[in-house]
Amino acid sequence: MDILKVISRLMDYPKAELQAQVAEMESAILGSREISPAMRQRLTGLLHQIYDGDLMDAQELYSGLFDRGRALSLLLFEHVHGESRDRGQAMVDLLALYESLGYHIEVRELPDFIPLYLEFLAHRPDLEAREGLADVAHILGLLSARLRERESDYDALFDSLLMISGVPVDLEELRSKAAGEQRDDTPEALDKIWEEEAVTFGAGDSCPSTAPQPPKRSPNDSVAVRWAN
Repeated sequence: MDILKVISRLMDYPKAELQAQVAEMESAILGSREISPAMRQRLTGLLHQIYDGDLMDAQELYSGLFDRGRALSLLLFEHVHGESRDRGQAMVDLLALYESLGYHIEVRELPDFIPLYLEFLAHRPDLEAREGLADVAHILGLLSARLRERESDYDALFDSLLMISGVPVDLEELRSKAAGEQRDDTPEALDKIWEEEAVTFGAGDSCPSTAPQPPKRSPNDSVAVRWAN
């Protein structure tokens, strides 16, 4: 499903090499029949917002949204397991699924990184891809609601995925919930998280959490996969 590849790229860190592919990505969006005409317009608007202006500004905006705090984490299991030990096993299981279907990750990203998951689904049969999105529909809806609360056009990516999944999600209810949440990306909130983690680690626990930690992204990192022949 080509539209999933485009959404994956738009959801990933903005990169210079993609500026040369704007026309190709726009064509894929406008040719997609999995989403409505209105949704196509929202996606093309986001595409041009990211890549028509200064790339460094787009990168700064992206990092400010997705790399600060946990509310907008693009790691699926962050929203399911948090820092519990179950998260580590969930990672192992997802990685095993990828490999069993000939999908090999070639970048330093965790297997539940949503753009990576979308790239995987893009190579699966359409019905299976929709089921894969349906499995995480509530997370997609929550991220959409939180982005809408922050007045970010990135919410179009998650609304598109929900439309493709065909799962009815009560976005109004989720937006109401998001509106009542305390922001976790403010300097004060980030300082509190670091303080709590320092106390937890120093409390004599020789085995804190077995959950893998997300690698630091660099501008050169991108979603890349290799399919076994």
